[in-house]
Amino acid sequence: MRQWYAVYTKPNAEESTVRLLNNAGIETLFPKILRNKFRRSKYEEVIEQLFPCYIFAFLDCGEDCRMVKYTRGVKYIVGREYPLPVHDEIIAAIRERLDGDIVRVAARQFRPGEAVLVEEGPFKDFYGVFERDIPGRERVLILLDALHSRVEIEQRSVRKA
Repeated sequence: MRQWYAVYTKPNAEESTVRLLNNAGIETLFPKILRNKFRRSKYEEVIEQLFPCYIFAFLDCGEDCRMVKYTRGVKYIVGREYPLPVHDEIIAAIRERLDGDIVRVAARQFRPGEAVLVEEGPFKDFYGVFERDIPGRERVLILLDALHSRVEIEQRSVRKA
């Protein structure tokens, strides 16, 4: 019986492993996420793995496990000796958020006066207070505690404290 399994791969071998398994007739799921990273004094959109070193494979463990275990790039199927299937609900939840092979994450919602922490950029690890969203720009205005001033920051760089 075919089920979904998590396959642990060697670092940066996910793409080639997915290609090899697909060529062998095994359905795979390799979700990615689009993130804004602060690099070289500016934000850049970067596509990263949602689960680094992990892919999902839909296989019959009785027939396909041996072949999958010995596929180039695979370290092991999660569960090692007795592979553990991934619940269909988890795969369905990932798939419903997919746009192509990229998972779309809903924007974080903050309330005015809520404490926030900056996670990226020049103000990383600074605490502040959320003031308001800046419509159409995916940015927010916060009051930084350390500087006692308002700062406009990428919404993705801020989380609830």
